[in-house]
Amino acid sequence: MLYTAEQVTQLPSEGFRYLMVSLDDHVLTITLNRPEKKNALNPPMLAELAFALAYAHFTTDVWLVVLAAAGDTFCAGMDLKSLSSGDQEVMTVPEPSGPVRLGELLVELHKPCIARVQGPVYAGGFLLVGGSTYVVAAESATFSLPEVKRGLFPFQVLALLLDIMPARTALDLCLRARTLMATEAYSIGLVTSVVPASELDEALGRLIDELKQFSPTAMQAGLSAYQQLKREASEEQQAFLYDQFVQLQQTPDAREGMAAFLEKRKPKWGGE
Repeated sequence: MLYTAEQVTQLPSEGFRYLMVSLDDHVLTITLNRPEKKNALNPPMLAELAFALAYAHFTTDVWLVVLAAAGDTFCAGMDLKSLSSGDQEVMTVPEPSGPVRLGELLVELHKPCIARVQGPVYAGGFLLVGGSTYVVAAESATFSLPEVKRGLFPFQVLALLLDIMPARTALDLCLRARTLMATEAYSIGLVTSVVPASELDEALGRLIDELKQFSPTAMQAGLSAYQQLKREASEEQQAFLYDQFVQLQQTPDAREGMAAFLEKRKPKWGGE
């Protein structure tokens, strides 16, 4: 994490410059709000995103995160102009402790994240989509990696795509810069559901309601273990997972879940 728990005890009192953030009934919605630049990510916006995701990670009351976007484009990737010329804007959040690498932000979240994709996704925007746990996309949304057209290559995106789809499929997306329709993105696993644009919020709401029925502590433990598992030697993985299960059994949510099962009632999750 690029921010400590102490730094993110609350969101900026005057709000963010490039994000809209709201917390409602355990769901933190982070909306990219630079529509005039197609939500291209400049350094101040990246810092705000890192801060908001750290807040989500450390705040017990946050069970789920929704990533959304204002305007007609979900995200045009990195703002190459601001990256090449430097950005002198005064930031709305403290300076992060290191470089903001977008591919790492969602990996460290350890909470279910749903991307609400209403429009095109380009380049580095794939890191937000591919790093999310679920991606609910409008039928009209498109997905493209145009870096090779500019003499660049989507290195971080490739690493992320290799977790989602076969290597040849991931490489083809990076090498040919094709534009995928939402249904094609669904067929290769980049998107988890596709709906008409008019039904996007309804589909998002259904998924949120379903996830909120389950223990946030259990889901967070599972997502954390999933990331840690990648770093464990194969012969040590089962021992690691057994230890994780033993630890999870001691949590208030686990005790509540078992009690609710035995008493044949709906559990009341505390998220701890």
